[in-house]
Amino acid sequence: MEVIRAERVGLKFYRHRRRRTLRGVFVGTRTLRRRDDPWFWALREVSFAVRQGETLGVIGRNGSGKSTLLRLLGGIYAPNEGALRVNGSVSTLLSVTAGFQSELTGIENVYLNAALTGFRRAEVDHCLQSIVEFSELGEFAQAPVKTYSSGMTARLGFSIAVHLKRDIMLVDEVLGVGDASFKEKSSREIRRIMNENRTVILTSHSMESIRSLATQAMWLEKGNVMGYGDPETIVTAYLDAQRLTSTAAAETSRSLAEQPRSAGQRPLQQGA
Repeated sequence: MEVIRAERVGLKFYRHRRRRTLRGVFVGTRTLRRRDDPWFWALREVSFAVRQGETLGVIGRNGSGKSTLLRLLGGIYAPNEGALRVNGSVSTLLSVTAGFQSELTGIENVYLNAALTGFRRAEVDHCLQSIVEFSELGEFAQAPVKTYSSGMTARLGFSIAVHLKRDIMLVDEVLGVGDASFKEKSSREIRRIMNENRTVILTSHSMESIRSLATQAMWLEKGNVMGYGDPETIVTAYLDAQRLTSTAAAETSRSLAEQPRSAGQRPLQQGA
């Protein structure tokens, strides 16, 4: 059964025009000219489908649209074009600090996050102990979140997301946060969720995580789908493209460095 289907989905954002300022003159801040298009497409012509129990791994460079896609699936954004259907309840972990209130304790934030996603207090009571134990916070569960390290916050956020069960789980880069032990623990938890026939959409810069966890993979580049299908095939194509880009950039840099100096350019004198 399909739980997610995107058909030629597009999402655009408005770039505000800014007036020329004194600060911009000195700092070099770029402003939009009158003829520039004030809109830019974060996603364009994105099509894919995910069936119940599948895990889709989304890869791409920073700024490629991965997090934007998850926000679309989570209902934070609505597409400007195309059709998007999501069938089932959604659990989102789009940031390790998303929805956390720094003055509240870890446990109070568990109840707050649960309430914001529609869970009843009795449901949280049932799994609270498991959430705290998985997060490994110990006595810090009773301390304000503002006293937590980034790793502690990551463990709590992930623990909340995986224990408050939903049909679809959206995970943004969380598998790359924390120490090696937590990463392995997180991967095991994702596999457990997969065995429960729940659907997972995850983004990661760890190609090994995509290879080992995903049943399908999608490669985004500047908001466009460059590849979709078998994880090994998609990851290999992505890495090959990255190597070609790096090689081309290195050759360009070397060529510029080897260009002869112009007639009016003199070498720097030592001590100048």
